Amino acid sequence: MALFITSLNSGSNGNCYYIGNEHDAVLVDAGISCRETEKRLHRLNLSISKVRAVFISHEHSDHIRGLAVLARKHNLPVFITPATLQNSRLGSEQFLTVPLVGFQPVTIGDLQIIAFPKSHDASDPHSFLISCKGVKIGVFTDIGFACEHVISHFQQCHAAFLETNYDENLLQNGHYPYYLKNRIRSNKGHLSNRQALALFTSHKPRYMSHVLLSHLSQQNNCPKLVYELFNNHANGTEVVVASRYSETPVYAISANQVLEPSRMYQLFDN
Repeated sequence: MALFITSLNSGSNGNCYYIGNEHDAVLVDAGISCRETEKRLHRLNLSISKVRAVFISHEHSDHIRGLAVLARKHNLPVFITPATLQNSRLGSEQFLTVPLVGFQPVTIGDLQIIAFPKSHDASDPHSFLISCKGVKIGVFTDIGFACEHVISHFQQCHAAFLETNYDENLLQNGHYPYYLKNRIRSNKGHLSNRQALALFTSHKPRYMSHVLLSHLSQQNNCPKLVYELFNNHANGTEVVVASRYSETPVYAISANQVLEPSRMYQLFDN
């Protein structure tokens, strides 16, 4: 059974990722409006009625901005750690919340979702591994560095949403104030292109068919630059740059996928 994945939006203006099979799906984060989430799913011929739950990685606004309306309107349970909920300024009475516990599997239909801790400047941040019948998809964004939890889960993935937030030179020479540059490149900040590439080249399993480069900075990165950087080391993995303005195509990920050379058909519109 294949898993279907897409980035509905990826960037500091909002993050939302869809993972599902033919019957059930989940969203990781809800950082764009409910209306935009619905519109983008509709354009992709994906039904919001198949979405069974939302999993929240952390409380920053670009990951929860659209959550309350989306969860209420579609009666979706929200899996969120108590610390994240407490610091999100979202009233738990607005929608159904389920306490999220690291390393404790959540089963939704044939989907299994495991959250695991990561390093980021939030109260209790987690990333996710979503699996179904042997197919595994990872969501690795908002990460200061690739800790052992990130590495061990990345090594299992048939496809991954992988943060490539900034180019070191663009950040260093850009207009951001010194304190913000230090925050971004700290161990509780974001992954640079080179840090993400090191994770990819050192720990990518041979069967990883797709990597979706995610959460690119508008000011401190360049979609074409990071695409070329990864594509030069892809070894058959399809490289996709997730946009901060629109959804990606839907990718069908299976455990027995035949890998082909990457095709440069992304629209560099981040």
